[in-house]
Amino acid sequence: MTKKITISGVPEHLPEDEAAVLRSRLLSAYEDMDTALPGINPVISVGPKGHSKHKKQNVDKGESEKSNQYTPVAPLYSFEQLVLPPKIMSEITNAIQILNIEALVFDTWGLREIEPNPKTALNFYGPPGTGKTLSAHAIAHYLKKKIFIASYAEIESKYHGDGPKNVKALFAAAEKEEAVLFIDEADSLLSKRLTNVTQGSEQAINSMRSQLLINLELFHGVVIFSTNLVENYDKAFETRIRHVEFTMPDEKARGMIWKKHLPELLPVTSEVCPFDLASRVDDVCGRDIKNAVINAAVEAALNKKTVSQKSLLKAIHNIKDTRIKSKTKSPKGKKLTKQERADLSIKVKESLKGNNDKTDIEIIKQ
Repeated sequence: MTKKITISGVPEHLPEDEAAVLRSRLLSAYEDMDTALPGINPVISVGPKGHSKHKKQNVDKGESEKSNQYTPVAPLYSFEQLVLPPKIMSEITNAIQILNIEALVFDTWGLREIEPNPKTALNFYGPPGTGKTLSAHAIAHYLKKKIFIASYAEIESKYHGDGPKNVKALFAAAEKEEAVLFIDEADSLLSKRLTNVTQGSEQAINSMRSQLLINLELFHGVVIFSTNLVENYDKAFETRIRHVEFTMPDEKARGMIWKKHLPELLPVTSEVCPFDLASRVDDVCGRDIKNAVINAAVEAALNKKTVSQKSLLKAIHNIKDTRIKSKTKSPKGKKLTKQERADLSIKVKESLKGNNDKTDIEIIKQ
């Protein structure tokens, strides 16, 4: 019979490598006794004289209250709604299957000796609207679990010291409820820790990131991070997380996304074809397609019409055109005027004041 052994009481202020050694020693001692007493399944409580096995040690009341403030919710999307390239789908499926084979791999095969806290820690990164949030909900639905949803803004606190406590409480709540933990805007939390810290706010940020690293190491469950910006991740986090890149959908995927976003009850004309829509409009993500369907449906309802191929094309083109215009307000390669070059030279010189070397700067004509 496979046994699950929980070891608590190792002080959290210890460096993780020292704490791991202590846990390993306690685990070895338990296994020796279990071998000597076959079939007894010994329950061991160790503590100072007069210690009661029912009394919890080192429990911070404030942290317990904080964890109670977080409430998991039912996932909004199912695994059947996912439209992802086979490679990404395979990576996600393999990662979450660890929970189903945990007992075999980590207990029967003994890998718990090298990883006491097996977990699924994923980092979804890629352009906005490519399915990162939907995938997190779908994973929770697949595992028949609820999901905690948090962002950097919700975890950070204007009160120094509360940020790390919020991180700890969030992980504790997720493990207690056996729910999937989803942290959006993760680049703000997982970016490189600050050096040459001089202000209290900077110290608080570093402390919060260090606490996240500790909790990630000790967490037992499923945690998913999501970001549009992965370049500034701290190396310490990079090696502890399985990274999954979300890309813009190709034509085949776009066709499936269009199809899944056209419910049977939606009144559409006979010529509406998801795969024709996919072939005629490229460089759009799942969120663009969803919004296009909603916009076309709203317009049809207001005008007492049905949704047509033409209205869907109009809606998706409007979304795409607006997105492109917002990116091209400053055309690449635009030449500076003589006055603009002079103004820019002055600004650069001002920024370099205090440099011991004399610097002559001229903005080269384009």
